[in-house]
Order: sequence, then C-alpha cells, then structure tokens
Amino acid sequence: DVTEIEEKEAQAKQEEQIMKEQELSNLLHEKRYLKALGLAISLDRPHTVLTVVKAILKEPEGRRRLEENIVRLRKDQKEAVLAFLVTWNTNSRNCHEAQAVMETLLKHEAPDSLLQFSGIKSAVESLLPYT
Repeated sequence: DVTEIEEKEAQAKQEEQIMKEQELSNLLHEKRYLKALGLAISLDRPHTVLTVVKAILKEPEGRRRLEENIVRLRKDQKEAVLAFLVTWNTNSRNCHEAQAVMETLLKHEAPDSLLQFSGIKSAVESLLPYT
C-alpha cells in the first residue's frame, strides 16, 4: 500500500509551495524584484510575473529598473517571460506592461539571439495583431 507515501509526498509538495509563496511575497515587500521575477518564473506563474513587472514600473524610474531586471534574467527565463507577455498583450489592462517588457527584450537582445528562443515564431505571430 503506497497511499500513505503518496499522501506524504503531496503534503510535502504543498508545504514547499506555501513556503515559496511566502518567499515571493517577502521578496516583493523587500523590493528584491530580480529574485521575485526568477521565483515567479520558476513557479510558472504568469500573473505573478505580471504583478512583479507592474510593481517595478510603479517605482521611480520604473522603465530603467525594469530593463535592469529583465536584462539580468537567464535565457530560459527570458523565453518564459516572452511566452507570458504574449498572453498579457491580448488584454488591454496589461498590454502596456507587455509592451514595456517586449521593448526591453528587443532593445537588449540581438536578432540572432531572439531567433534562438523557443517558440519565437508563434510568439511573433501572436503579438502582431495586438501590437
């Protein structure tokens, strides 16, 4: 009978998730946006990443701070953010944040580098009608 083992594993995963949620909340409160972005991306939480982006943009010199944080992300994290911003861009409430992130990616990534992103073709096709 493996029911007890499976229940313990599920409980451990749930506890870990709660700890990460708390850590994310603390990072946002402490305005440690780079770590907050990384954690939200690793948790695969597009809405939370959007919340972090909005918090950065509300800061004084928000655009510059957003650029500083997006540029420092790893390639796989940038790919994830690109996938998220495709969805954000379809909603008029979030399109400005999506455009700000997209502008940063376009300014700081070489075209050849962008072409290496996984899913770039579908992302561009999805972005064109709304941009």
